[in-house]
Amino acid sequence: MLRTVKPKNARSKRAMEARQPKEVEDARIAIFVKGTKTGEVLNGVMKDMMALKRPDAISFSKKNVIHPLDAQNTASGSSSMSSLEFWSSKNDASMFVIGQTSKKRPNDLTFVRMFDGKVLDIVEAGVENYVSMESVPGSKSTPGHKPLMHFASELFDTHPRFIQLKSMLMSLFNGEAVESIYLKGLEHVISVSLAPTPATLNTTTESTTPLPKVHIRTYTTRLLASGSRIPRVELTPMGPSMDLVLRRHTNPDPELLKQAMRRPKLKKTDVEKGLGKKRKNLDVDEMGDLRGRVHVGKQDLSRLQTRKMKGLKAGAFEDGGDDGAGDSGSDDDEASNKKRKLS
Repeated sequence: MLRTVKPKNARSKRAMEARQPKEVEDARIAIFVKGTKTGEVLNGVMKDMMALKRPDAISFSKKNVIHPLDAQNTASGSSSMSSLEFWSSKNDASMFVIGQTSKKRPNDLTFVRMFDGKVLDIVEAGVENYVSMESVPGSKSTPGHKPLMHFASELFDTHPRFIQLKSMLMSLFNGEAVESIYLKGLEHVISVSLAPTPATLNTTTESTTPLPKVHIRTYTTRLLASGSRIPRVELTPMGPSMDLVLRRHTNPDPELLKQAMRRPKLKKTDVEKGLGKKRKNLDVDEMGDLRGRVHVGKQDLSRLQTRKMKGLKAGAFEDGGDDGAGDSGSDDDEASNKKRKLS
């Protein structure tokens, strides 16, 4: 169990607050660890994956005795889990990519995902048909740009092993959460597809049928004129490319996964935009404007204060006598007005 450290000054306090849980988390930091024995293939794979992950990548140059999938069987496995938790806490990292090769499992690549300083789940795969980024001619993508992830198989939504692999790869390469993306900012595409799959695998349960290989290909994008507002997109191989053969794995702990999947309460601005729980008497129209309704009680208009005018006084329009008297009075007024003009 890790001890709690109290900040000694304002700088260390800001650093500790930056590592606290946030409503919108930063990009995952991945640590690339070399095992006791790595070959030329694994060294190239980890180097190219680091190039795609930069700047949120850390490399351990020294070799380490680490076997995370043997934690329940050997003492070295339990020490490997404690090492992962220590490295995760020290570097504020939540992903590990471990490469090591052996006669039983050649070119073995292990993906480890962390949550709250603890190991959440592990996926192990073997690397085959690797083509490095340097051997592919052409331009490369700019480090730090978010890739476009493409998963071309229905098994990534139905089979539990491939659902876990899809989630792991998206956690590794997803980067920061952004509200919008500039079209020219999509410089590369990571395509993940599967080999021809047997019909028995198109189920939601695990079976003894051998799993198909996973093909990972990386392309750069070119936006060309198409005569319309939407450009024509061309893909050019960039590298790296490899095939993964799924091996061992561990499922996440249900309680830990429940905590990892919890979502924070929405902000006031998100609620006003129409997201989340609907607020009473508030609505968002088609233009995105927030409109509200105000309910006012019944008013007594007889007590309403109005502008005072002489023409509205009582008795101003009351008749002074019969119609004949009114007509004779008006004739006298007209005669007096004529005399004044003549004089």
